[in-house]
Amino acid sequence: MERAGDGDWRDPEPFLRGVAWWDGRRPVRVDPAVVGVLPWELVERAALPVGVRLELTAAPGTRAVEVRYRARVPGRGDGGPPVPAHCFALWRDGRCVGEAYRCPDAEVDVVTLTLPPAGAGAAYTVYLPEVAAPVLLGLRGVGGPVAPAPRRPRWLVYGDSITEGWWATRPARAWPAVAGRALGLDPVNLGYAGTGRGELPVARQLAALPAALVTLAFGTNCWAPLPTTPPALYALTRRFVTTVREGHPDTPLLVVSPLLRPAAEAEAAPGGTATLAELRAAQEEAVRDLCAAGDARLALLPGRPLLGPGHLWDGLHPDDTGHARLAAAVAGAVRGLGLPAQGAVGATDA
Repeated sequence: MERAGDGDWRDPEPFLRGVAWWDGRRPVRVDPAVVGVLPWELVERAALPVGVRLELTAAPGTRAVEVRYRARVPGRGDGGPPVPAHCFALWRDGRCVGEAYRCPDAEVDVVTLTLPPAGAGAAYTVYLPEVAAPVLLGLRGVGGPVAPAPRRPRWLVYGDSITEGWWATRPARAWPAVAGRALGLDPVNLGYAGTGRGELPVARQLAALPAALVTLAFGTNCWAPLPTTPPALYALTRRFVTTVREGHPDTPLLVVSPLLRPAAEAEAAPGGTATLAELRAAQEEAVRDLCAAGDARLALLPGRPLLGPGHLWDGLHPDDTGHARLAAAVAGAVRGLGLPAQGAVGATDA
């Protein structure tokens, strides 16, 4: 199979999207310069390239794209764990058009994704095996060239494990990815499983990142594992939004309050005194008060009505249908903020 560029690998950096910061050649989700002020569990989650993907266009005749990468490969001693398959998913026009799996025997490997026939300049997105923490080393077209896709406006999405995409069956099914396709934005996933509790150093990092839109979706981890009182969450929400506003005084900003969590709605967490319903009400009051004080580009999306118990995989995290419903609600709220769609690619997302 002939290859464009006579075997030359292209630098993947111009093709990568969803990137907030770099640590050498590795995209990371916190600023490496300030990790010392953040909780260790947040820094650990931020090492995974959640939401990072390749976006490219292919010339007529380009039949495939090859991606060279380095990822974690556990040892294969007798009785050791099997090497997990690394799944790369290819999307076009809001649909998955192919997947490729690798079970590498070496740290550096190459995966090939076949491109379906398309017209000139067809655009593709390659979603990566996030849990393998791949470092991309190069990519190249097969049968013709590939080029970086045009960049889209950046959307910062802060939250917890739900934002990170837990229990979505693929990275492309997580709600920030689904909503990003629908809105034609470049979602930067700053969801941190087990944390995402309104950490003020993260708010300062959000303030420093250029963005066309900011969304904050936190609060359920303020019920547990770190029980918080309603007055404390009210004050924290105001402080977090105000800190983000220091760097984004006019940027549309959407706050999504905690989703349904049946076991927490009417019960206080162990060691806590407040139900999730009480915490949600406090956060929503904080946002409404900020809006009433004159923040015309701030909006609230109440999370409680968005999903039912049947949309939750484990009583907390949405399944694929739940992620899709949440993405649709967020996209509708964003459009209500007056942010124009920029070449939306997910109208037929399936």
